[in-house]
Amino acid sequence: MGDALIRQRHELEMDERNRLAVYATLSSQATRRLPIGEEDTGFDCRTAFQRDRDRILHARAFRRLKHKTQVYVPHTNDHPRTRLTHTLEVAQLGRTIARALGLNEDLVEAIALGHDLGHTPFGHSGEKVLAAILAGEEPSCPLAEEVRAACGTFKHNYQSLRVVDLLEQRYDHPGLNLSDQVREGILKHTTWKAAFPFPLPTTEGLRLGMPCHLEGQVVALADEIAQQTHDLEDGLHAGAVSLPEVAELALPRAILPQAEVEGGGRARRWRGIASLQRGLIDHLVTDAIRASARRLSRQLGKHHIASHQDWHRFSSQVSASTIALSPPVADMLAELKAFIYRFIINHQEVNRQNHRARLVMTGLFRAFHGNPLNLPTYALLRFSEATGRPYLRDLPFARVGAEIAAHYRTSPHLVRVIVDHLAGMSDRFALEEYNALYHPGVSSGEPGLRGV
Repeated sequence: MGDALIRQRHELEMDERNRLAVYATLSSQATRRLPIGEEDTGFDCRTAFQRDRDRILHARAFRRLKHKTQVYVPHTNDHPRTRLTHTLEVAQLGRTIARALGLNEDLVEAIALGHDLGHTPFGHSGEKVLAAILAGEEPSCPLAEEVRAACGTFKHNYQSLRVVDLLEQRYDHPGLNLSDQVREGILKHTTWKAAFPFPLPTTEGLRLGMPCHLEGQVVALADEIAQQTHDLEDGLHAGAVSLPEVAELALPRAILPQAEVEGGGRARRWRGIASLQRGLIDHLVTDAIRASARRLSRQLGKHHIASHQDWHRFSSQVSASTIALSPPVADMLAELKAFIYRFIINHQEVNRQNHRARLVMTGLFRAFHGNPLNLPTYALLRFSEATGRPYLRDLPFARVGAEIAAHYRTSPHLVRVIVDHLAGMSDRFALEEYNALYHPGVSSGEPGLRGV
């Protein structure tokens, strides 16, 4: 009797069709590379994008985000953002923008939760180190030219897609089998190119020659808003910049009352920072909604779009900057971003972390590439499956050295396995691995770089 009250998938899809704007991406339009049937439980009360969101939330890569640096090292203080808290803030801002514009919130949330799964330990510093190693620009990690040419480069949004398409192992097939719409949004949340030297398992369903759909554009904008506002807040609390300095900029000046800038005392300072953070987010999100709505209204009128079918036919012509700030506010955010880069991203504490990132990432790469037996079992098995070579730990000890010299150190597959392993590490785990390999006599204890 109670089953009659349950809203199953087809009813939820009908509700979307009736409720969302004509330019929204409907769950009923979702496509994916593999059929979902064999993985289903037989009771279907989720839309396709709800299912994708849930798969990302339960992924191991998602859990590791809690110990990955955003800008400031998380284990030195309780308050700086981590890659996980950043991800949750992007999802929250994205849902707010999507709901106001009548877009698909479930699709936005799924993209937001998955967009940084490929980020390395130590924030963007770790990403730069891996890209430098693969480009042959890191003298301490030399790679043969033919190996580098076959490996490709590194960029976190491509790695995020590699995680959900290949590296996560929860089913009988590689990856999470996410919908193409979520995969496209994950890739396109930051800069991307149709032709980019990165080994994606497949480009099917990514529409590489087209701008991202509107929900993906929402996540890209929410990511930028979240990043700049919380980097500023973390920098203010860390003492890298002061409220009076920030208040000289156009965007904060329009938001922060003078009393909050000039008021004395620690409590007043904290309230001033909180007031600035709230004001910046409110101003940027409100402007994004209004400016995007104006653009969408012009497009609907100009092209006589009155239904989802009309929009679907027009979608290939949609501008990549449909969901965006107004030009005046975008200019003010650009000024704030330049200030953050100069005084927070380039701050001594952050640059010390960058130095540590290079030291740890290059050290781990050398240890794994020089002796692959330092790699964990899953990584060696991946190499064996990809190349057909014997599993290294099954070989007689006398044959191991020759096997490594002939088939491991000259293999681009090994380099990629190592890069995938390094990119997946949390800051904490990378530091512990470094200490175990280079300072084995030192107890791990509090996370940190020993002997340096």
